[in-house]
Amino acid sequence: MDMPFDAMSEVSDEALLVLYANGDRAAARALTVRLTPRVLGYAARVLSDPAEAEDVAQEAMLRLWRIAPEWRQGEAKVSTWLYRVVANLCTDRLRKRRAGSLDEAEEPQDEAPGAEERLQQAARAHALNAALARLPERQRQAVVLRHLEGLANPEIAEVLEISVEAVESLTARGKRALAEALAAQREALGYEDD
Repeated sequence: MDMPFDAMSEVSDEALLVLYANGDRAAARALTVRLTPRVLGYAARVLSDPAEAEDVAQEAMLRLWRIAPEWRQGEAKVSTWLYRVVANLCTDRLRKRRAGSLDEAEEPQDEAPGAEERLQQAARAHALNAALARLPERQRQAVVLRHLEGLANPEIAEVLEISVEAVESLTARGKRALAEALAAQREALGYEDD
């Protein structure tokens, strides 16, 4: 018998995966609702392409469902394993882009009229995404995981399969590069010095 969906909020990711592997559909739904937005956001920031990010998030979740019966408890956090899968899928897609197999044109931004603050937030998000897109791949992944997804350095090290010291170096260099890239836009983005 499936556990009620609303009772799943306090259950760990690992326990939900085990429940799913044992046939609990509510556990699968709860884990999907919990993890998909996170991996979708990560993929979207790394790839700068919402459609590709959706494909990556879907493939990552499918891989999670396939691995569920063989999941070895205690070896890795489910979210860390899933971020690693997304990172690898994103890397594969970025390599294909560099090889010229994908169209590199950016999708036009939806500039629907709205409140000034909303427009400013959109401009800030666009500037950040554009600056992130110019970072080297590993720096971008480390910065997004640390500062936008909120992962700790040891988790990032596990996702990217590098040392914690390398993560610290990548995030520091990435932050410096972002600050330099965005410095000329401070006033236009509403970050005026008082």
